[in-house]
Amino acid sequence: MKAVMIPEAHKIEVLDVPQPEIKQGNEVLVKIKRVGICGSDMHIYHGTNPLATYPRIVGHEVTGEVIEIGSTVNGLAVGDHVVIEPISYCGTCYACRSGRPNVCKEVSVFGVHEDGGMREIVVLPEKQLHKVDPEISWDEAVMAEPYTIGAQATWRGNVKEGNTVFIQGAGPIGICVLKMAKLNGATVIISDITNNRLEFAKENGADYTINPTEVDLESKIYEITNNEGANIVIDAVGTPQTFELSVNVASAAGNVVTLGFNEKPSSIALLPITKKELTITGSRLQTNQFGKVVQLINDKKLTHDGLITHKFHISEAKEAFEFVEKNPEKVRKAVIIFD
Repeated sequence: MKAVMIPEAHKIEVLDVPQPEIKQGNEVLVKIKRVGICGSDMHIYHGTNPLATYPRIVGHEVTGEVIEIGSTVNGLAVGDHVVIEPISYCGTCYACRSGRPNVCKEVSVFGVHEDGGMREIVVLPEKQLHKVDPEISWDEAVMAEPYTIGAQATWRGNVKEGNTVFIQGAGPIGICVLKMAKLNGATVIISDITNNRLEFAKENGADYTINPTEVDLESKIYEITNNEGANIVIDAVGTPQTFELSVNVASAAGNVVTLGFNEKPSSIALLPITKKELTITGSRLQTNQFGKVVQLINDKKLTHDGLITHKFHISEAKEAFEFVEKNPEKVRKAVIIFD
């Protein structure tokens, strides 16, 4: 079967690899239908993902059809449409015991630490698969995992109805955060340096959009919020500068949520954190968000609304990665198809 392999940074291959087989009773064989290309996949390709190991079959935004089940599987049947929850964990460390397996000390992410879904068939434990209504298109289903990132960020920020949320970055993850924040009843401000991304954010419910290359962003946030600041700031850019700005524009008693993996330090004074009694929170992967997200997809309350802009057949995977790399202004979400 075909698989997309990144053997080392800046190199990508479409290879023939052995088809996996069910070896344990709790396992499920899934025929892949769609895999999204995520920013973290691009970082693996560029050699800038500090958590990835090589060689690696990438892909963690995955949907497919069940074609075989193990002897003890009782929640899925052949023919079911599923999305993949891309983490496995020990279940015994402090994080797992605290209900936060996404940051397990031994967490393994599908497509990052272990081979992922950008191949024709995968085998996974039943607990990592979530059934989706078969009436939902594959293009909608493949967005489940990115939506869980948005759901996690809004959960970590405790976003509620009536809150003002400021999202930095209107890329795919920023849009997923936006969608979840609006479903939670928040007023949303979003920033980006690209106006067409801001226009798309507006189409997806953003109440205010800001291009920081055109106006002073900090002043604009305080103008919009009547000098209060944003109750929750979610940084989907992840640079030292955006993190510093997050602290500055958060309201008193506000929450700052960062999704970035940038290893460069930020310069932040303690005074605004203490004076405003801010809660500063990291957000990684997701914790028990798939059930909620799948239900929203099934109910058609979550739809990609043009977020997927490009599709490539698995045979064109190399061209897909190169296109995403060279055309960031054109691509919102690119998807590998297996039909």
